Amino acid sequence: MKKKLNKIAHDTNFFLKRFVKRQKKSELIIPMKYGLFSGGKKIRSKVLVDVGSIFKINYKTLIILGAAVECIHAYSLIHDDLPCMDNDSIRRGKPSTHIKFGESTAVLAGNSLLTMAFEILSHKDLNLSEKTKINLINKISESSGHLGIAGGQYLDLSFEHKKVSRKRIIEMEIKKTGKLFSFCCVAPLIIKKKSKKEINKFENIGANIGLLFQVADDLIDNKGSLLIAGKKTGKDKIKGKATLISLLGHKNTIKYANNLIIKINDKLKIYGPRSKNLSETLEYILNRNR
Repeated sequence: MKKKLNKIAHDTNFFLKRFVKRQKKSELIIPMKYGLFSGGKKIRSKVLVDVGSIFKINYKTLIILGAAVECIHAYSLIHDDLPCMDNDSIRRGKPSTHIKFGESTAVLAGNSLLTMAFEILSHKDLNLSEKTKINLINKISESSGHLGIAGGQYLDLSFEHKKVSRKRIIEMEIKKTGKLFSFCCVAPLIIKKKSKKEINKFENIGANIGLLFQVADDLIDNKGSLLIAGKKTGKDKIKGKATLISLLGHKNTIKYANNLIIKINDKLKIYGPRSKNLSETLEYILNRNR
């Protein structure tokens, strides 16, 4: 599993470094690269490659799509760490972008990575029809804005120190984390021009994978260490974050996560051995760093 992850991370970073190198130079390139190449396992790209292999999508195409996803993810982390958001001074074992370069520079670097994702998806390097590219850009835009990451972060902040229902917590976590995973799951189907029914099925699979990822992240924050997480842990409880752990407790949240894996795998059965890689990734997501 780690070997596959490392290969995808290496290939994605190789593409991104080449893409950034071809950009016209600006003062924001350095903080952009700091946020983009700060480590990370590239699990979103791995999910994209796993689903892409089910539908026999060209590997190079999947790496380019993954590069766009990693730009969106890096932008969201830079902004999440800001003092006005989650106020995290450490990310992946290093000073957060705003600590290293200042708040205003971090905001602008994050904005620039967000827009660079659209540049990647519309670039000639991505050998797809213009219509398909537009469909992919529409979907990733939806995943990133008020219906996705931004909307989820808003709910996350507004739910602090409040009694929130399980339904609302799940809605928040799917927006904050699940929507980008949904893009990773539906992008190969958009390329293959699959039916709306099948696209909706994989959109739901992606939402559940994102929920699984967020739950695993919350579990690490609850019982993990700074060394394991690469950031300060125990902050969710201090900040009064609305999480499934705060509602269900640690053990029941683990049970909930395992049931999520069973639910996702049940939907993947129809694809037989082709879905094996994705099933392995699900187990890795839940058990990473624990």
